[in-house]
Amino acid sequence: MTNHQDGSEPEFSPTARFHVADGERQIGLCFVGDSFVAGFGDPKALGWVSRVVARTPHSGVDLATYNLGIRGQSSTDVLARWQKECEPRWAQANERRLVVGVGLNDIAQGLTTARSRLNLANILDDASSAAISTYVVGPAPTIDAETNDRLQILVDAQSDVCSRRGVTYVDCFRPLLGHDQWHADLASGDGIHPGQAGYGLIAWLVLHAGWQSWLDV
Repeated sequence: MTNHQDGSEPEFSPTARFHVADGERQIGLCFVGDSFVAGFGDPKALGWVSRVVARTPHSGVDLATYNLGIRGQSSTDVLARWQKECEPRWAQANERRLVVGVGLNDIAQGLTTARSRLNLANILDDASSAAISTYVVGPAPTIDAETNDRLQILVDAQSDVCSRRGVTYVDCFRPLLGHDQWHADLASGDGIHPGQAGYGLIAWLVLHAGWQSWLDV
């Protein structure tokens, strides 16, 4: 793993290329991240991940999906675990795909923007060097204005990291920041995690951000 400990963000230079499999496609699709990936707070226990998967056409494709979201985890935590957790789940796959969703806990744990950038850059670069295709879903706003001010800076940083690497980045922050239904959902919960309606909104954003094109389905 190429982990840049000196705080400098690496120049992206992939040593391998992802290819859509020839013949029978066996896609191993891993979602790694925090409580939003895990779908915490959704009374239907679907979150946005299961809603997206349920609406993903995959006729003629062997699609295996794995939700590896853990509540309270930052990008540092995900960087430390994603490879060892994903590898066994990709054992039967000839297409390895990774979806990353982190951000809010970086702020809660006091990570600098530079560290958050570097963590995401390392995840994406290590994946690319192993011919793993990546897709990133950014954090959503909370009902706390100060947290949102810090989230906006992080979202811009994450978006830039992805743009430099040609990786799709789904901005969930700006579309939901002034969304009445989103804020109503947060207000009825813990102020951070949405319920059914809010996770449905995130799923919609993902599905309309080149999701099927990325999966090539």
